[in-house]
Amino acid sequence: MFTLPESWVWDFWLADDGDRYHLFFLYASRALHEPDRRHYRASIGHAVSSDLQEWTRVTDALVRSDAPAFDDLATWTGSVVQHPDGTWFLFYTGSTLTPAGNVQTIGYATSDDLMTWDKSPTNPVLRADGEWYEVLADGQWHDEAFRDPWVFPDPDGDGWHMLITARARTGPADDRGVVGHAWSPDLRTWELRPPLSEPGRGFGQLEVMQVEVVDGSPVLLFSCLATDMSAAGVASGATGGVWATPAASLLGPYDVADAHQATDDSLYSGRLVRRRSDGRWVLLAFHHSGSDGGFVGGVSDPVPVRWDGRRMELLEPVPLVD
Repeated sequence: MFTLPESWVWDFWLADDGDRYHLFFLYASRALHEPDRRHYRASIGHAVSSDLQEWTRVTDALVRSDAPAFDDLATWTGSVVQHPDGTWFLFYTGSTLTPAGNVQTIGYATSDDLMTWDKSPTNPVLRADGEWYEVLADGQWHDEAFRDPWVFPDPDGDGWHMLITARARTGPADDRGVVGHAWSPDLRTWELRPPLSEPGRGFGQLEVMQVEVVDGSPVLLFSCLATDMSAAGVASGATGGVWATPAASLLGPYDVADAHQATDDSLYSGRLVRRRSDGRWVLLAFHHSGSDGGFVGGVSDPVPVRWDGRRMELLEPVPLVD
């Protein structure tokens, strides 16, 4: 488990350089006292490990930029991939506060060694466009939700794809969550495309997405709390947490109405990684809710998982942490 005594740790993502695992995580000082205030103070920390369990913190990856900038409030969740030329790309969410509310856009930084990162001068490279995706001016949600970029190579070698936490422009306000989509030929320039799922499937937003082939089947992983589900979803008794759903392919389409809870809300922001020691898929998540319902923070140890064709099963329990 990875925790910081002085800071809350929550959303995270991983990279494997073949020798060490790299953990990139959001953190903010516990001196804020109220956990909900952490979002507007988030920086991106960095730790390394040889086994996904014992972590050593190293120099932070990114902090917010000076105003005015797309990330002058906070730096939020992203993903890391390596270009064929060896350059590492860290895609992340930039958050800025406008008079109308919080606006999220997507940028990137590059590194030769995963340790020192330089933000691109062309940031942001993607934003909600108002054609396919809801914007703040629509007045339907508490912020302009366009974040959590998950980047992966095209299965047929045709560039790169990005999945994005986004919202459609139609449907009830609490049921517009969709899998946003963008494509790039080179990781530097991006073309926004229509969503890969439909609204009206029970979710106001689908956070921290990831898609992988697990036990031979494409699987979409995302997270959503009950507070961000539709009224119908809450009425069904769902509590929120990490969700999983079968996919037709790595590029969908995704019917998130078929999603099931892989965990309850004690865990959030689940990430799948193939463990190098035995080739097995394992799940890590951050500890979200304690036994008293309060926020916890801190990244769990890895838990082996399997996919039975329709559902994801955790093969070991994850101990509760308060």
